[in-house]
Order: sequence, then C-alpha cells, then structure tokens
Amino acid sequence: MPPTIRTTTLPSGEAVPVLGQGTWKMGEDARRHADEVNALKLGLDLGMTLIDTAEMYASGGAEEVVADAIAGRRDEVFLVSKVLPSNASRTGVPSACEASLRHLRTDRIDLYLLHWPGSVPLPETVEAFEALKKAGKIRHWGVSNFDTHEMEELVSLPAGDGVQTNQILYNLSQRGPEFDLAPWSRQRGIPLMAYSPVDQGVLARNASLEAIVARHNATPAQLALAWVMAQDGIIAIPKASKQEHIRQNVGALDIELTREDFTEIDRAFPPPRRKQGLQMI
Repeated sequence: MPPTIRTTTLPSGEAVPVLGQGTWKMGEDARRHADEVNALKLGLDLGMTLIDTAEMYASGGAEEVVADAIAGRRDEVFLVSKVLPSNASRTGVPSACEASLRHLRTDRIDLYLLHWPGSVPLPETVEAFEALKKAGKIRHWGVSNFDTHEMEELVSLPAGDGVQTNQILYNLSQRGPEFDLAPWSRQRGIPLMAYSPVDQGVLARNASLEAIVARHNATPAQLALAWVMAQDGIIAIPKASKQEHIRQNVGALDIELTREDFTEIDRAFPPPRRKQGLQMI
C-alpha cells in the first residue's frame, strides 16, 4: 500500500491529497517521455494520486504522458485537466473535453477546470460544465487563475456554487492571495490548488531559508513545499519529471514547521499588507 498523504476536502465532500503532481512542460520532448512517465508512476506509488494536466500543455502531449503513467491503474488516480478559455463556449467545452479524454485514454475526468478567465460569458461555461457532469464525462469542475472578484461573480451564478477549487500561483515569493482570496476561499470551503509551489525552482536556491533548512535536515525546495502544504485548504501540485525530485517532494511531508520557523519565513518573505492583483504564469 502507498503511504497515506494528508487530505483536504472539496465542497462535494470528496477528500483529495494535499500533495499532487503537476505536468506543465511535460510531453514536449519525446526523449524525456519515459522519464516523465516513470516519475509520475513513482509518485502514484508514493501516494501522490492527484495528477494535474491541461489540454494546453504540449498541445495534449502532457495528457498523453499522463495516460501512459496511469495505464492499468486509472481508479487510483484523481485526474485533473483544464480547458482553454478559447474553448470555453457551450460547444467548445464538450469538444475540448472529448479531445482530452482521448489523449488521457479514459472515460472521465475527475476535476475539469477553466484554465483562466476569458471572453466567453461565464454562465455559458458553467452550463457546459454541468452538462458534462450529467453526461458522466467529468465528475467535478472548477477554475484556475480566478481572483476574488471573479470568484464572487462565479458563485453568484446559477450552479456557480458547484465550483470545487481554484488553481492559482502561490508560493513564498507570491503570497498575494493571502490578503483576500485565501480567506475568502477558506470561509467557503473551496480549496486552493497551488501551482509552482517552489516558484519554478527559484526557491530551491534561496539563501534566506538556509538556517531553517539546516534545522530540519531538508532542502530549500522541500521547505518551500512544506510551507505551502502547512496552509489550511491548500493543495500543492509541484512538477517533477525525475524520480529523485519525486522522492524529495514526498519528503517534504515529514517537515513539521515550528512557530519559530514561520516567524523567520515571514521575515524573509513578508505576507501582503494590501490587495495585490493575482499573478499567473
């Protein structure tokens, strides 16, 4: 049996692990395909059963990497994919979903997200998501890169309260969501899904974390990841295309940050004192 990873609960009541696997930039080079597949497989073996991907990533190539990684073990996986805003219309959503299902070689997506706000009216996208749910093509839906005012608009719509998560850029270098979006989401029981929790590797080389890292016999990347997962209602989805990075990510689960650690971290990476626009990459 794989290790048990702490979970958080979606509004639907379903529990999902707070540490998952991202796939951004996977599927772009055939020479890396086997390594990427094996990394995802190891992650599954170690309990990271939430895998996040998107139709945009390598134009479906990342979804194909995921398909090879989950072959024969689909029922173990909580599968997340995303639809581009340009495909978020009443007819575009089902077409994009079918393409993702083909790439993923599965009959359903567990959580289907709107990748970022676009020009298609939001009620139309929500209606299309609800239709996919009724058809059994997706089990849940959510959004990505939505700021607080956009989430308020969303939940005010008919069926808008069906949103299950909001995937955002969140890490020690990007703490803006803590001012209003994170409290707003926590109050409503909507988990945030943090992409780039190690800031695309930048935090792995940050000297400000060295003293804390030494106390925990960890790496800066592990510390940065542990900090994200210590926040209530946050799911971290770091990308790791090598098995050693997968093992390091899982090791972050063993880090228990102290009050002293949090104080030092806040000194090095101050929390926001005013509203900041939501950043995205």
